[in-house]
Amino acid sequence: MKDYSVFDILGPVMIGPSSSHTAGAARLGKVAREIAGDNFDNVCFYLHGSFAKTYKGHGTDRALVAGVLGMDPSDERIKYSFQIAEEKGIKIKFIETDLGYAHPNTVKIVFQNKYGDTFYVTGSSIGGGSILITDIDGNKVEFTGDLPTLLLKYKDRKGTISKISTILSSNDINIATMKVTRERNIATMVVETDTLANKNAIEEISKNEDVFYIKTINPIDKR
Repeated sequence: MKDYSVFDILGPVMIGPSSSHTAGAARLGKVAREIAGDNFDNVCFYLHGSFAKTYKGHGTDRALVAGVLGMDPSDERIKYSFQIAEEKGIKIKFIETDLGYAHPNTVKIVFQNKYGDTFYVTGSSIGGGSILITDIDGNKVEFTGDLPTLLLKYKDRKGTISKISTILSSNDINIATMKVTRERNIATMVVETDTLANKNAIEEISKNEDVFYIKTINPIDKR
């Protein structure tokens, strides 16, 4: 088996020149998986800036793969993530690219299922293990993965935001941040909350005929 240097991810503590390239990368991968789900057999990582230049030497590649496999940054198996992905039948590819005006440590993670359908998540590792998700399959967003997060897509109609806020409040779920973007008549809402939205709240929101996508994302530990 290959020997790894002190710049590799050794787990449970990540040892390397920058947590942006290790813990942050693993968190990016795991949040992307939380959003995309686990129905995929191909993953392509489009690496931008510093990620593209140093991903092999800093262990970013293994950390990203570990994340999309569902591992936390402290998981001892991270250094074997390539082998584990292969055992699971998941094909991995890395492409160095220019994602335009983006943070130097940015990656676009494209998931593909056995039918050829694709779904992508773009995010940046902004230092100290912190991340920022900026794009979900073409929808501009902004959240960190530090708090429980609720993602929704719905027909942009008057009163929908108020209805969703009321449901969360009635279920004792406090909103920390909320951001809504619109494209044509479709709105994308990202709600960070103090506690994870419970089953009852999700069911109530889902009954709104204008809501056609809802996803809860657990906070991802930086350690």
